[in-house]
Amino acid sequence: MAKRAFDIVVALAGLAIGWPVLLALGLAVRMTSPGPAIHWSRRVGQHNREFVMPKFRSMRTDTPDVATHLLEDPGRWVTPLGRFLRKSSLDELPQLWSVLVGDMSLVGPRPALFNQYDLIELRTQSGVERLRPGVTGWAQVNGRDELPIPEKVKLDREYLERQSFGFDLAIILATARAALTARGVSH
Repeated sequence: MAKRAFDIVVALAGLAIGWPVLLALGLAVRMTSPGPAIHWSRRVGQHNREFVMPKFRSMRTDTPDVATHLLEDPGRWVTPLGRFLRKSSLDELPQLWSVLVGDMSLVGPRPALFNQYDLIELRTQSGVERLRPGVTGWAQVNGRDELPIPEKVKLDREYLERQSFGFDLAIILATARAALTARGVSH
């Protein structure tokens, strides 16, 4: 209950204070590449329920709907502004909306794409599907794109077992540090 209240307060504050930045980023996306500013990605959330998650669009509109690491030559699909958005993690800011409406939490396992069957299956076997997915998470701050799926699930399970308000705050601080250095972003 306290975690959900914290999520709501931070998401509301982030959206209320950050709306000029969100607006500027949205306009920049629209002006630098054809297509919408927001990409609504089909994701798997708590209890393996599908939802749509907003992100600033960092890829071309004709990009196949698969995990970036499965694309042949992923760099060719990323827009020029998209490289910056992904490295800075600014593409994730619209997910504050998903936190506000309850599809996501600030901290939890990153939501799997609807077609990442191997990740979904391993998380279900580990009991991780019980958690609300997060804008950031323990696996995110321990490798992000660089981690193989079994290692991500191991870290997600560790988060499930260790979750607390203090641990969430530590993950949020580590995320801010990682975003400033673009650590763990491969595309």
